[in-house]
Amino acid sequence: MIEIRNLTKQFGDFTAVDHLNLTIRTGEFFGLLGPNGAGKTTTLSMLSTVLLPTEGEILLDGKRLDRKASEQKRKLCVITQEYSMRQDMIMDEVMEYQGRLYFLPKKVIRERTDALLEFAGLTEYRKRTVRHLSGGMKRKLMICRALLVEPEILLLDEPTAGMDAISRRQMWNLLRKLNGRNMTIVLTTHYIEEAQNLCSRVALVNRGKLQKLDTPDHLIGELGNFAVDEVDEDNLSTRYFHDRDDAIAYLSSVGSQASLRATTLEDVFVECAGRRL
Repeated sequence: MIEIRNLTKQFGDFTAVDHLNLTIRTGEFFGLLGPNGAGKTTTLSMLSTVLLPTEGEILLDGKRLDRKASEQKRKLCVITQEYSMRQDMIMDEVMEYQGRLYFLPKKVIRERTDALLEFAGLTEYRKRTVRHLSGGMKRKLMICRALLVEPEILLLDEPTAGMDAISRRQMWNLLRKLNGRNMTIVLTTHYIEEAQNLCSRVALVNRGKLQKLDTPDHLIGELGNFAVDEVDEDNLSTRYFHDRDDAIAYLSSVGSQASLRATTLEDVFVECAGRRL
């Protein structure tokens, strides 16, 4: 279990994360959502100990997490937005290099590499150099590299950024499999549909502060499960309804430039964060 207590990070006069309090349960798929500059990546960087908090603390299974807590740090692995692999290496070399950094025996590296590349559907591409892999393959390889050391917690910062729709959904399936093995996953993403499909709970943060914390279904239900979009000249406005009959009645009253649809987590995001930008 991850406990974030009054976590604060300041850069000079700017407060990136402002007394954030969260509890992430073991085996949970947890989403951190927010607009650009909300503090998501900074929070993930403190979880990975790349950055140290200005105030507050992070507890991992009841023990304080810091750079000296090597036992705790081994439970974590972070996958950043940027590709961080040598372009001239093939997949096997990327995996072997990672294993040697953690002093794993060669036999263990080979066995885990075979299993992970098979798990991610990458076996037939293992002899390609990184520069000749698609963006989706590179992301999958980064996850395989992280899993080689068998972490308990996976921190993902925009894992599907730049992927096409097919590759993104393949990545979703891979992450679901990992979470199904009771791995704790903490995800930041700008694809709100991604969080709605994958996460058991999401935290909406803005300007470093927690604004909403709940399951996607509860957040949507709180706003209203039915949405009516109205187009007025160049403007699009949306009204939300808890009752379908009320939504249909309103739709009938506003004419042809309107449509009824199901409310999404993106609507919650826009209502919570967008209007405050």
